[in-house]
Amino acid sequence: MTDQPAQPEVTAQPVQFASLDTPAPAPHPEAATLDLLMDVLLRVSVELGRTRLPVKEVLALQQGSVVELDRLAGEPVDVLVNDRLIAHGEVVVIEDKFGIRITETISPSKRQILE
Repeated sequence: MTDQPAQPEVTAQPVQFASLDTPAPAPHPEAATLDLLMDVLLRVSVELGRTRLPVKEVLALQQGSVVELDRLAGEPVDVLVNDRLIAHGEVVVIEDKFGIRITETISPSKRQILE
């Protein structure tokens, strides 16, 4: 027979919490989530058009070279956020700087089709 020390007796009781007189209103879960994202920086870019060139032609580019794009003058430009199309717009000039006026936003369902 081995002599083991006696185990102390454990007594458990349920915890009693004080009641709150006026519960705080639960914040709307989406609003709380959006507040966390409001200061996140995103890369916004505007695409006038695209083209494909062989390396030889890219290396030959110099000041004054003209690269033909796949869009006509006056066609809407694409507005991308982190390389995802979100809108179409038109180029405007604001105090000697270029800007974009949004003419159409792309719905999330249409974005999935375009990707």
